[in-house]
Amino acid sequence: MNEPEKKLEPIDAAKIVGRIKSVDGQIAQVEITTDDPPGFLEILTNPHNKSIRLEVFLQKKDHLSCLVLTDPQTLYRSMPLVSENSDLTIPVGDAVLGRIINLFGEPQDDPKKPLTTTEKRSIYGKTPTLATINYSLSIIETGIKIIDFITPFLKGSKIGFIGGAGVGKTILLTELLHNITLRQQGVAVFAGVGERIREGQELFQRLEETKVLQNIALVLGQMNENAAIRYRVGLGAISIAEYFRDVKGKDVLFFIDNMFRFVQAGNEVSTLLGTLPSEQAYQATLQTEISNIEDRLVSTDKGSITSIQNVYVPSDEVSDPAVTTIMSFLDSAVVLSRSAVQLGLYPPVDLVASSSSALQRAIVGHEHFEVVTLFQQNLSRYQRLSHIVAIIGESELSADDQILFNRTKKVINYLTQPFFSTAEQTGKPGAYVPKDTTIKDIKMILSGALDQAPVDSFMYIGSLKEAKLI
Repeated sequence: MNEPEKKLEPIDAAKIVGRIKSVDGQIAQVEITTDDPPGFLEILTNPHNKSIRLEVFLQKKDHLSCLVLTDPQTLYRSMPLVSENSDLTIPVGDAVLGRIINLFGEPQDDPKKPLTTTEKRSIYGKTPTLATINYSLSIIETGIKIIDFITPFLKGSKIGFIGGAGVGKTILLTELLHNITLRQQGVAVFAGVGERIREGQELFQRLEETKVLQNIALVLGQMNENAAIRYRVGLGAISIAEYFRDVKGKDVLFFIDNMFRFVQAGNEVSTLLGTLPSEQAYQATLQTEISNIEDRLVSTDKGSITSIQNVYVPSDEVSDPAVTTIMSFLDSAVVLSRSAVQLGLYPPVDLVASSSSALQRAIVGHEHFEVVTLFQQNLSRYQRLSHIVAIIGESELSADDQILFNRTKKVINYLTQPFFSTAEQTGKPGAYVPKDTTIKDIKMILSGALDQAPVDSFMYIGSLKEAKLI
């Protein structure tokens, strides 16, 4: 027996602001039917289906171009729309910690367990004024030797993990999230932008197992979502981070995976809107879109936001316009090398291309600066000697060159490290090495105190003491 059709309540014609003319992918054209049309970024919905959400993106004389934030299949021609009289908001507060939510604040880990907070914030927060921005010279210890030594992080800075597909950006980011959140007070916010669903699930399980999930809020808009969602989800996560910084006065770690996917989503939206691209085929508004995110990720006199961003490099081409634009905002650039992966060196950080604005004597201290400067000098000579060794062998080098080559090779091997996040796959327990220990160990290797130890014995260890090399 068929159920009787549910009778829809009549719509107040005065509240209708427009009707859908056409839908093209994630873009809906809406005919304006009121003398007071909705403004830029206002959310439109249907009175009979409040789950429908359209965001006003462009306003022309008689119609609106809107981003379709929900399933386009639910839309039809002449569908009446009303305004919610606000832009898109997202839940904030302690209730989002330990949870996975989407752009609309809907729980994704356990839909039957709703969020307990009613406090919401617009995803379009304002950039702090220059008078309130606070710059810190405090170093954040990560416990990852190669990062603490080559590219130290400052509290409140912007850090990028830059590399092509399959070089370990997400693993490195997950390890950082584990190491810092477990040992330091504060909260973390993770924005999953356009990445694989499997990675989000694995991250959630890993954080739960390591007992750091309760201090982390995860906001996901992954590759199965439409471009409009992926284009906005990062802004939603930033609003949560800003709440903890400004209202709770906390130090916040902000992780975004992946910044390039955010640019890609913006490019898809721009193409659907029919706007003219720039010479490099990216949207003409590329710089503005990235700065809208980066300018909000700053520290103020109330709290700090330290952002760690994964940046995918298409075809390993670091000169790609999107990659170079993102890099222009970074304080530390950790470039991941495919050649290091091929040599089995993990984390595969490019020791030459990576850089940090914190690597100054006045910031890192005299000892750290002197040791890293000596290593960089030796590394330059080591790379030239490597070409000779590859052709005629190490035995043909002079005695001094052999000593320099071996010591530098030992430091390169020492900078590899077993991770907590990959312990199940590798069978090696993770290692956390304090920054001061890393510097003292490398200083000892460069001084020649360990010249008798085999080069391979420095691979995938924690500190020299733990490996019983001293």
